[in-house]
Amino acid sequence: MASSKQKSREAIERNRVPAEAKRYTGPRQPAGTAMPDRPLKKISGSKAPGILAIDIGGSGLKAAVIDEQGKMISEHLRVSTPNPCPPEIMLQTLGQLIAPLSGYNRISVGFPGVIRGGVVLTAANLGREVWYGFDLGAALSRQFGNLPTKVINDADMQGYALITGEGLELVLTLGTGFGSALYLNGELMPHMELGQHIARGKKTYDLWVGNIERERIGHAKWEKRILKTLEAVHVLLHPDLIHLGGGNASRLSAELPSTVRVGSNDAGLLGGAALWRAAMPVAPERKAKSGAVSSERQPASRIVKAKPARRAAGERAKS
Repeated sequence: MASSKQKSREAIERNRVPAEAKRYTGPRQPAGTAMPDRPLKKISGSKAPGILAIDIGGSGLKAAVIDEQGKMISEHLRVSTPNPCPPEIMLQTLGQLIAPLSGYNRISVGFPGVIRGGVVLTAANLGREVWYGFDLGAALSRQFGNLPTKVINDADMQGYALITGEGLELVLTLGTGFGSALYLNGELMPHMELGQHIARGKKTYDLWVGNIERERIGHAKWEKRILKTLEAVHVLLHPDLIHLGGGNASRLSAELPSTVRVGSNDAGLLGGAALWRAAMPVAPERKAKSGAVSSERQPASRIVKAKPARRAAGERAKS
């Protein structure tokens, strides 16, 4: 029987980027093949060119043009994520998805993994080996007329559209996998891949509460696991608010305490506006809608029991 030290080493090895992967060495798009610069068409009701927001998920790719306040001002487009989806296939698919959109002069991208300076370091649900070291920001900039492009983790980007900007706020995304983002008084904290931490046995949170597991065990059991996860993160961080996002968040039917809020799945796109704000403030209207943090809120640690699930177990997630 393996010792605890041996199990820990095995867990680290599973999540380590293979040494042979080094940096992305696949085909790259030459600068000469970038989309030609095109005049920016104003969108009706918009005083300035918008922001192209792209939400990359394990099962879906979404895009829309938003304004500086994080309001959607174009059609919301979505296609399924190709499988497999190495960088060259991703770029091709995004090019086709975004072709109908116009009226933007910068790009915000949320990607399901660790991002440093626009470069992908991890991509658990897309293929770590083929994505490691790929400069997604530079590639998308070249593809769309050399426009300024910013890329961050998808949960980090989604969180900007959900938080109130007051106190310690945790964002958890429930989709293909399990994402997380942490904010203190509206400021994004260093990214942590909570989804890659061990939840139970040998399973990470990605595997324990991800969509494949939800479909395998059924909605009721999955929901109980979500409640246990909320208890665990409360003990770890004691956040003032926990925001739930992602395609599966809206499936929750259990009663949640006032410290836990379910947000719109559109937040994965709308949060892209914050990447271009100097100080990244939270919109006043969002603060008013969310309300101030109250000391009378019920602690998340009181989440113990789930009410009987009222939804079908076989529903498909939209990530």
